[in-house]
Parts: sequence; structure tokens; C-alpha cells
Amino acid sequence: MATKDEPTTEDSDEVPPTFYEEEENLKILCNFLRTNDGPAVREAIEMEKRVQYLKGEKLVNFLVEPKKGTKWPTNLPKFTSREEAIEVCKDLCRLQFMHRSEKRGKGDLAVSRLQARASWYSGPTYTWLIVVHVSRVRDFDEAGYFTWMYEGDKTFSHMMTTVLIGGFLFCTCFPIWPNFLKIFVWYMSVSLLIFIFFLVTFRGLLFLFVWILGYDFWFLPNLFDESLNFTDSFKPVVTLEKTKDGQLMYRVGIAVAFSSFCYWAVTQPSEFDGFIAAQGDFISDLYKGTLLSDMSQKDKDEIDKPKMASLEDLLKTLDSDDQEEEALSEEDEVAALLDNLVDEEELIMGDEE
Repeated sequence: MATKDEPTTEDSDEVPPTFYEEEENLKILCNFLRTNDGPAVREAIEMEKRVQYLKGEKLVNFLVEPKKGTKWPTNLPKFTSREEAIEVCKDLCRLQFMHRSEKRGKGDLAVSRLQARASWYSGPTYTWLIVVHVSRVRDFDEAGYFTWMYEGDKTFSHMMTTVLIGGFLFCTCFPIWPNFLKIFVWYMSVSLLIFIFFLVTFRGLLFLFVWILGYDFWFLPNLFDESLNFTDSFKPVVTLEKTKDGQLMYRVGIAVAFSSFCYWAVTQPSEFDGFIAAQGDFISDLYKGTLLSDMSQKDKDEIDKPKMASLEDLLKTLDSDDQEEEALSEEDEVAALLDNLVDEEELIMGDEE
């Protein structure tokens, strides 16, 4: 008979579960696979919704041998065999982290990051999205296509949604903001507007100066490309390419016009100084809020106070009403006198007849 401390036969036969047999560990693996370091995916349309899919063989190849430059997480053990990776993929399908799909033709147009015509241009090009449907076959197969159902960790998304809702409510409460906060927002808006104006002017003048010499030079060429994200809009910082043939006459004309402007600015210092002073006054009025002001400073200071008529205004209103009534009464008396005269004349005419 086995003692209390000795292991029984049933306990000795139990095999401890491997790392990827636990669902929480599979979530950690999926969080990594859904990042930019994970396997390459393609976009498609499934049930009128844009989804991402990949081939089963590519997923297994990535798990067994990740692509070059991939930083494998330290909290995830690496796969030692292809069979182990396939078993994990089967568990992902069983737990509905992804499901098998079938291609069914083409759908809508979508933006694709294909090679552009110029080295500095990263504008949008369009390609057809594939339409996929849920397959009746649920088992994992390397030859099949699989659509991701797991969307990853939503903590950051929920946080940004909360910030968006809070910012919206904060902006809608602008009328009840304190006065110093309104002034701060006004200064920030004006400063941003002036910064963008000078940035665009600087980019244009810098391009013009170098273009006259026969080269296309752009500072932040993708700055206003709406198809790129925030970080890609600042890449590359500068670009330099030789201009196309046939622009010599245009460059000479621009050079002559610019030289004429410089000559005018040097020979007419008083007019140019007046122009600079006017621009300074313009910016000063813009910061003070008096550029297009249609109200007095008193009205601005009392914009949040309820508007109630004073006692003097009420008395003036009563006096004006009395004067109007007196004027109307005088008119009535004149009209009555005229009516009496007309009646008397009619009576005299009747007596004479």
C-alpha cells in the first residue's frame, strides 16, 4: 500500500500541460502575431467588413522560423518543430482566434502601399480587395486561408476612445470656460496658424531658390499627404532631384522676377519698411483679438454676464413711450377739428339749398 508521501500511479502518469496549451498563453502569442513584427497579412472583405487574412503555410513558417529582424518576445518559448507549430495553429482555430476562409472574387477598391513613380512620393495607389467567406471546413490546413478574429489587446483603443469623448465634452463646454483658458486657446490657435503659414512659405521659397539652379529640393515633401500616418508624413526630411528638361525659360523668368523684387526692396527702403511694419501690426492685432473686432472691450469683458436693462434705460423707455402717446393724442385732436369743419360746411351748404 502506498504511503501518504509516495506518488500514486495515476499521478505519475499525468503529463503537465505545455506552455501553449493554456488559453491565456495563446492570447499572448496572438498579441505578438497581430503586431507589425508578426507575419504579413492581407486585407479582404468578409460579411461587408474589412478583415485581415493569411495563408496557413506562411503562419506555420513564421512560427518555426520568424522573418529576419523579428524580435521574438522573451516571455514566449520558441517552437522547436513544425508539428508543434501546426498543433498550436489547430488550437487557434478551435478557440476561434481565427477561422478558415475561402476566396470569392474581388470587392471594393482600397489604398495600397505600392512602389510610387518618384522616390519621394508616397501617395495612395489603389488595388482591389478580395472577398472571402467563412469556410465550412473548420480544420487547420497549411494550404488554406485563415482570417483573424482576434483583434488583440484593446486597452490602448479604449483609452484613446475615452480621451476622445472627454476632449469632445471639454470642447463643447467652451462657453463656460474661465477667461484665462479662453485666452490661452486663442494664443495657441494663432501661434499654430502663424507657424503653419511661415512653414509653408519657407518650404515654397526654399524650393524656388533651388529650382532656379536646376534641382527639385523639398523640405518634408510628404508633410501634407493625407494618405500617410503621422510619422510617415515627416519621412523623408529632404529630397533632391534634378529637374526635368524644358524648364530653363521658366527658371530664368522666375530668377528675373525675384531679382527685380530684391532691387525694389533695396532701392525703396521706406516702402518696404512700411510693409514690414504693417505685417507686425497685423500679427499684433491678431494676438490681441482686435483684427476683426465687432464689439467693444466692455462687451468682451462682460460676455459671460447676464444682460439686464439698467434703471436709466427703463426710465428712458417710459419717457419715449409717453412722448409717442402725446404725439398721437395731438394728431387725434387735429383730425377731430378737420372732421368738425367738414361737417359744418356740409350743414351750411344744405341750409343754402
